[in-house]
Amino acid sequence: MRLISYLFASLILFSIQAPHILAQDVPENLTLKEIFHEPVIPGIRPSLRSFNATQDSLYFSWNDSSYYDTGLYKMAITGSEPEAVEDTPARFTPSPNGRLKAYTKDGNIYLSNIDGSNERRIVASKERDISPVWAPNSRKLAFVQDGDVWVTDIIRPDLIQVTDRPSDAPGIAIQDWSGSDRLLLRQTDYSDARTIYFPEYVDEFVTPGASTRGIPSVAFYTADLSTMEIDTLSSGVQRSSLVGSRSGNFSVKDSSDAALKERKVIVYDHRNNTKSVIFEEETDGWLSGTSVSFAPRTDRLMIRSEKSGWNHIYIANLYTGRVEQLTEGDYEITWASWLDDQTIIYANNEADYGERHIFIHDLSNNSIQQLTSEEAYRYQFRLSEDKTKLVYAKTYFNEPYDLYMIDLENPGEEIQLTNSVPESFYDYNWQKEEYVRFTGRDGETGLSMSVLYPKNFDTNRQYPVVVFAHGAGSLQNVYKGWSNNYWREYMFHQYLLNQGYVVVEVDFRHSTGYGRKFREDVTNWMGKYEVEDIVDGLDWVQEKTGGALDLNNVGIYGGSYGGFMALYAVSDAPDRFHAAAALRKVSNWRNYYYANPWYTLPRLGDPEQVPEHYDRSSPLTYASELERPVILLHGLIDDNVGAQDAFQYADALIQSGNTNFEMMIYPSERHGFTSPDSWYDEYLRIYEFFEKHLK
Repeated sequence: MRLISYLFASLILFSIQAPHILAQDVPENLTLKEIFHEPVIPGIRPSLRSFNATQDSLYFSWNDSSYYDTGLYKMAITGSEPEAVEDTPARFTPSPNGRLKAYTKDGNIYLSNIDGSNERRIVASKERDISPVWAPNSRKLAFVQDGDVWVTDIIRPDLIQVTDRPSDAPGIAIQDWSGSDRLLLRQTDYSDARTIYFPEYVDEFVTPGASTRGIPSVAFYTADLSTMEIDTLSSGVQRSSLVGSRSGNFSVKDSSDAALKERKVIVYDHRNNTKSVIFEEETDGWLSGTSVSFAPRTDRLMIRSEKSGWNHIYIANLYTGRVEQLTEGDYEITWASWLDDQTIIYANNEADYGERHIFIHDLSNNSIQQLTSEEAYRYQFRLSEDKTKLVYAKTYFNEPYDLYMIDLENPGEEIQLTNSVPESFYDYNWQKEEYVRFTGRDGETGLSMSVLYPKNFDTNRQYPVVVFAHGAGSLQNVYKGWSNNYWREYMFHQYLLNQGYVVVEVDFRHSTGYGRKFREDVTNWMGKYEVEDIVDGLDWVQEKTGGALDLNNVGIYGGSYGGFMALYAVSDAPDRFHAAAALRKVSNWRNYYYANPWYTLPRLGDPEQVPEHYDRSSPLTYASELERPVILLHGLIDDNVGAQDAFQYADALIQSGNTNFEMMIYPSERHGFTSPDSWYDEYLRIYEFFEKHLK
C-alpha cells in the first residue's frame, strides 16, 4: 500500500439538517468474520509517534498489510514512500536553541548535534537515567537517577546532586525549569493507596494480579541551584501541575482538589518571594480540559478553563495579575498551543459540534485567521518542535482518518501525508449515517445523534432498533467522521442494516464537546439523564420517520460505560428497552471507585459519605427486579472494570430466581480485547441475542 502526499483544495462549509429518509445502499457482502478478523477492512490507522530531530520526517506506528501487529515507519513530510524502521530511534529532547539533542542510551546520557553528528557521552552511569530536561539557556540538563535529581553543565565539567531523599522515600520527578537556575520538582507518594486484585487464570498457576490504585499524595518543590535551597510549595492529595517561565521570574501551580471541584491558579513571584491567586473556579460537577502554559519567551500565561460554561482561552499578565478572556461563545476550544509570544494556534467546534477547525489568533491585534474550511473532524494535534508544522488526524463520514499537515510558514492548505485506507475498503457500500441535532424533552438541551437505516427502508413498515451507547462517559462519538474508538462497532452496525435493524446512537449528557453543563448534568446520578436523552432520540426518529420504528423491540448494547448504560437502561426504562448486551460493564460503581477513584470520585463522590449516589447509579441495585433479558460479556483478567462486576450482577440475578440472562467470560482478555477470535465470538453472541429477543 502506498502512502502519498496529497493537496486538498478548500471546500465550502455546509450544515447537515434534519434527515431526508432516502433509500441508501448497505454493504451486502459484509460478514461478521470479516469485521473482526484480519486483514482489517478499514486498515490500521497511522499513529503519530514523533518528528525526527531535524523536523523534516515523521515516525508513526502502522501496518501496511492491515494486520493488528504494528511496526514503526518513517516518512518525509515533503512526500515519500514510508519506510519500515527496524530499530526504534532513541527518544531525544532537542535543546531550546534547536542546535543539540540529548538522549539516553545504555543508562548513559549523550549529546549530539541536532542532525546526530558529533555524538558524545556526558553522563556515564550503571543506573537508568530518566529523560534529560534542558534548561532554557540550552547549557544545562536536569535528569533523574535512582529517584534523585541531578544537573549537569554541558560546556564545563559540573555535576550537581540537587536532591538527596531517604532511601525509603518516593522518587522525585522533574516538572519544569523556571529560568536556568531553578528547578520545579514533584514527589508522588502512593503509600496509602489500596491494592486491588485482578487474578489471571489461563497460565499453569493462578496469579493474584495485584495492582496499586488510588489518588496519591503529591508534594511540589522548588530547587534554587544558586543557593541549593529546596522549598516546599505544597503537599497533599491533589491534582495539580507546576510550570515555570523562561525568565525565571515566575512559577505557576495549576491546583485542583482530588474531586476536581475547585481550582486555583497560583503564581509564585521569585523576584520578591511572594505568591498570589490570579484565577479561581469551582463547580458542583467536575473540572475538565484545564491547563496552563507560558509563552515561549515571555511571562505571558495561557489558561484554559470552562469557567464560562465552555472551554475557552484566558490570557494572564503576571506583572499586573490581570486575566482576560480571549475566546468566547457557545463552543469549545478543543486544543491550543503557543506558536510564539504573540500568537496561539487552536482548534474549536464553533461551526458545528461534530466538526473541528484550526485557527491562529494574533494577540497583538486580536485578529483571527482560519486555516481550514473543509467540513471534517480533526484531532490528535501535534506541533513540531520548531512550531512550523502542525500534524493531525482528519476524518469525514465513512472516511477513516489519515494524517494531515499544515505548513505554518505557508498556511492555508491541508497537506495529506498518509493514504492508509485499503482500496478494498471502498468495495463495500457503506451507508452514510444521518447526523442529527435535536432538542431534548426539556426544550433546552441540544443533542447529537447518528441514525442508520436498514436495507430497502420503507416508512410504511416497522423495524426493530439497536441502540449503541459509547464508553467512557466523557467522550464524543457522534461527529462528522469515522469513529476511531468504535470502528468495529460501526461496521457491526452496517452489518445489522442487512438484518433489518435501525441503528441509533445518541451522544447523551456526560459526553464531551458540548459544554460544561451538558457533561456535568450526570453528576451524582449517572444513568438517569443519559437514558432520557436516548429515549428522546428514539422518539425524534419515530416522529421523523412517521412511526417506522418498532418501539416494542428496542435493544441496547455497549462496552465499559456503554455496558453500564445498557444494564441501567433496561432497569430504569423496561418499557422502552427490551434487551441489553453489556460488555465489560460497570455494574457496581463502588468497585470502580476503588479501582479508579480518579474517574469515580469527581462524578459520584466518596461512597462512604454519599452511598445514595452509588446505590441509584449502580445497575446492581436493580438486578433483583430485572424484567428484560440481558447478556453479560466480560474479559476475565480485565484490570480496568474487573470481572467482579459481571459476577456480582450474575449472582444477584441467580439469587433473585432470574433465569432470563446469558453470560460469557473470556479467560485471556482484558478490558480491550486483543484476539480477533474473541471479538468475533462476542459480537456473534450479541447478534444472535438480538435476533432472539427483538424479532
